[in-house]
Amino acid sequence: MKIWKSLLIVLMIFVNLAFAQPSFADRPKFSKNPDYVEVTKALKQLTQAKKARTQLAGVTPEEIQKKIDELEFQKYALETGINWGQCENQTGNTIAVYGKTANEEEEEDATYENGLYFLADGQSTQNSWDCDGFYLPNDAKLAALIPDGQIQEFTQPVAVKIPDGSKLTIKTNPENAAIEINIPNAEIVKANEVNWFIPNVSQALIDTRVPNAPIEKS
Repeated sequence: MKIWKSLLIVLMIFVNLAFAQPSFADRPKFSKNPDYVEVTKALKQLTQAKKARTQLAGVTPEEIQKKIDELEFQKYALETGINWGQCENQTGNTIAVYGKTANEEEEEDATYENGLYFLADGQSTQNSWDCDGFYLPNDAKLAALIPDGQIQEFTQPVAVKIPDGSKLTIKTNPENAAIEINIPNAEIVKANEVNWFIPNVSQALIDTRVPNAPIEKS
């Protein structure tokens, strides 16, 4: 009987270790996250420019410091395990944002890495739901990603991608109707650069879509 009890105890220990093993596994290293690599690179460049007092074209020392502060917070968020972004719409129109599907089975069969969702004016995407960026309509203009506050227009469909750990606020400039954003290291991406659905449609068509993005409840 004692032998059977001993064997039972040993068996229970092995079963417990088998189920507990994932908890001992190493967490994915944030240093390998592509967003972390880009944030760290941009932060290093701006910090070096500040130390060397290098004048970046069209950017004041105050603006450089503001960008550094934003990147520091992005870096900290990634280091502490925040692997999602949030998008806030203050444009006065419906916008199209990119994010993962909530259904794992649908995600496995998905043609694209991200789904396209519609976010109404005044809404923010839900906490923990990863908003990776937004679509720029073919008749929209974009500001704030290039020096001197210049306005960028594009001849082909593009989207704006943000790093994880960022809260993106999207606004419309009332003077020139350009889209303005608050993320200094956002990236312009084209259909051949990411596996996202990037259509070639106008803002008027986006405005006809029913908002369906997961939103933060007020």
